[in-house]
Amino acid sequence: MTRLLRRFLKNTRATVAVELAMAMPVLLGLLLTGAEVTRFVLLNQKIERTSASVADLVSQSESLSEADIGNLFEITALSMAPFPFSNVGKVVVSSVSVSGGSAPTVNWQRSHGGGPGTSAVGGASGPASVPGGIVLGDGDNVIVSEVFYDYQPLLMENVMNPTTLYNYAVYRPRFGSLNAITP
Repeated sequence: MTRLLRRFLKNTRATVAVELAMAMPVLLGLLLTGAEVTRFVLLNQKIERTSASVADLVSQSESLSEADIGNLFEITALSMAPFPFSNVGKVVVSSVSVSGGSAPTVNWQRSHGGGPGTSAVGGASGPASVPGGIVLGDGDNVIVSEVFYDYQPLLMENVMNPTTLYNYAVYRPRFGSLNAITP
């Protein structure tokens, strides 16, 4: 019996398989967590770039019509590719100005997408709260673009929690004010 036990303890043929079986769950967990964190970071970069692009394109216009704004909103889906946007994302563009020394006011506001989120700037024709501590002087006008995205983890729901991603960009119009949308 002791001879059989000694022979069993000296046998090293299956040690690699045992070590692999013990290490595989840890390696798989690290791989899946890394993939989910990478997806989260990419989504944050995409919404940051989308908010800046939309605000920049709006602020480059001399005047805006409803059709122009609709065309700009179509760009958001392309900007967010390969991530879906129409059902889980939302873009809100607002024009904010100050006139006559009064408090900032939202001149107009348009939104696109079916995702969550309400504008942190305020509602159309109401008082405005410009994000980022930007102070507007009399006669100033800014375009604020906000992007919301309903983040749902795909792989590691225990590691990453569902949340609403948010980013904004503030640009000054380049060719006069954009206080109104032309018909």
